[in-house]
Amino acid sequence: MATEKELSDFLKSVEKRAFKRSVYHVRNVESALDIVQDSMMKLAEHYGHKPAAEFPMLFQRILSNCTLDWFRRQKSRNAIFSNLSDFESAGENEEFDLLETLNVQNHSDQTESAESSTQRAQTLRQIEAEIQELPNRQREAFLMRYWEELDVAETAAAMGCSQGSVKTHCSRAIQALGNALRAKGMTL
Repeated sequence: MATEKELSDFLKSVEKRAFKRSVYHVRNVESALDIVQDSMMKLAEHYGHKPAAEFPMLFQRILSNCTLDWFRRQKSRNAIFSNLSDFESAGENEEFDLLETLNVQNHSDQTESAESSTQRAQTLRQIEAEIQELPNRQREAFLMRYWEELDVAETAAAMGCSQGSVKTHCSRAIQALGNALRAKGMTL
């Protein structure tokens, strides 16, 4: 059984990555914050008594489900208000800038030249834009595998699909990203 400190430490360790992942999915900062907060609350309320080793998988699954719920609510809301566009707030179209949220932890970056820093920033923006263009399932699989560093089995469990589907989604995401970046003249 996990202690309150273990639960708190776990939540602190995943909050930033969960937020970034949610922003990639929903493309709205406020909604992403709500999704992450709801996910953390559900983990604490319903699974806080579980062993700490189970928290990562439980949290990933809860986060995925909360994201899907958000999309379902949006779909319903859009169906209801499709002819009433005046009700939509202007804040929903705000862009998320990954570079504003990154914390530079590597001290070697501090001595980086302005030119290489600008080039790196442009590269990150292009990669971020291409990730956002991926279909939802491909983006979800790609981010879980390569951002969250989950293995295939963990990703499949969190996404509620087979391991083969995860491999297919990741393969297609990598191929699409590679083609899009090469088309822009980028080589990594």
